[in-house]
Amino acid sequence: MKDSANEAGWAVSVSSPANSRIMLTINGAVKQLVVAPWITLLDLLRERLDLTGTKKGCDHGQCGACTVLVNGKRINACLTLALMHDGAVVTTIEGLATGDVLHPLQDAFIEHDAFQCGYCTPGQICSAMGLINEGKAKTVDDLRELMSGNICRCGAYPNIIAAIADVMQANERNGGR
Repeated sequence: MKDSANEAGWAVSVSSPANSRIMLTINGAVKQLVVAPWITLLDLLRERLDLTGTKKGCDHGQCGACTVLVNGKRINACLTLALMHDGAVVTTIEGLATGDVLHPLQDAFIEHDAFQCGYCTPGQICSAMGLINEGKAKTVDDLRELMSGNICRCGAYPNIIAAIADVMQANERNGGR
């Protein structure tokens, strides 16, 4: 470790923390990665793994554009460090479809025209998937409240809620996907 003195004469380390080895299962594929301690999950997905469906919006956890699923739960990937999820299962928008067959949420967003520019759509769909997994939403008002962390600047909220509600109702009728 190399040291130097700061203005007060105290010894200050100028070396950076060591990189860490982590393993993630991303969209069904196991990845062995070496990451710097400051790399967010969002930056790892977009910049290192070229999974650009997950969007970088505000980079402060306020818009939800970066929402992904970690072990089935929705999180803002911009607010979490990649190394915190060693061993986790991560699902991005790219991992929801099965081959060429879209996930029912993806189909519902198309059917309900639940997007305009589409920038927030991957985060909206991943958040909706997490919301469905949570099983807490019972009413349209619940849906609105539980999706409030995902902002759509175009204002497609009524169609987004309708798409999610349709999938939830279909899941209740069919016992899930």
